[in-house]
Amino acid sequence: MNLLKATVRITYCPKCGWMLRAAYMAQELLTTFVDDLHSVNLEPSEISGRYTVFVDDEIIFDRKREGRFPEIKELKQLVRNRVNPEKDLGHSDR
Repeated sequence: MNLLKATVRITYCPKCGWMLRAAYMAQELLTTFVDDLHSVNLEPSEISGRYTVFVDDEIIFDRKREGRFPEIKELKQLVRNRVNPEKDLGHSDR
C-alpha cells in the first residue's frame, strides 16, 4: 500500500456547466483507486473553458491542449500510471 497517497484535482469551468462531468469523473476515480488516492478535489476555475486534471501538481490532462475532454477509460489509465502502475484496470485496460 502506498503510504503517501496522491491527490487528484479537477479544475473546471462552472459557467460552461462542467461541474457534473467533473463530479462524475471524481466518483469514478475514487471508486477505482480507493486504496491509492488521498482525495479528488473539484475546483471551480475563474478561467472560462478550463478543464484540467492534475495528479498532485502535475497536469495529466488539459482540455485546451488536447482539444477535447478525456474519456473516463483514458483518465483512469493516466491516473493509474502515476499512482499505481502495477494496478490492473480490468475492462479499462482493454
